[in-house]
Amino acid sequence: MTPAFDPKKTTYIAQGEHAIGSAPDQVISAILGSCVAVCLWDPETSVGGMNHILLPDIKSESGSIDRFGGAEMELLVNDLVKQGAARDRLRAKVFGGAAMISAKSDIGARNAAFAEAYLQAESIPCDAEDTGGNAARQVRFWPHSGLARMRFVRAAPETETAPAKPAPTANDVELF
Repeated sequence: MTPAFDPKKTTYIAQGEHAIGSAPDQVISAILGSCVAVCLWDPETSVGGMNHILLPDIKSESGSIDRFGGAEMELLVNDLVKQGAARDRLRAKVFGGAAMISAKSDIGARNAAFAEAYLQAESIPCDAEDTGGNAARQVRFWPHSGLARMRFVRAAPETETAPAKPAPTANDVELF
């Protein structure tokens, strides 16, 4: 049975944010394009959380600095542990990583690959994953039960704009 969704009890997270909870009616939600959300849950303590990873890392002259995705994952894990979760009991679900624009670098694929590599390195099993493609997603996560719901977000409708006005014609008036 799917728990009820109450917008008043929903925490919406933006890029670079995370939230945790344990109340049975609490929901954490995010809209994702190329970003990735990792939902973590400890089934024994019914504590869970979700983050919204904008970039897996940044590049500098001295090499890669793993402070974006890695830091966001560690903040989420540490906050869960503070609420009674155990690292060795965490379960994961991963969403997002779409190719939203055509470019040389597919940041969505990099975000998804980062999340998968992090979970593997930390021995956190991934129970569900929906990444890639070219459509945005809305994710709702119930941290008490570990239930996650994902739906694709349709593109905003195209709107017509008024035709451009013709440029004004010059006249013989001189201003000085």
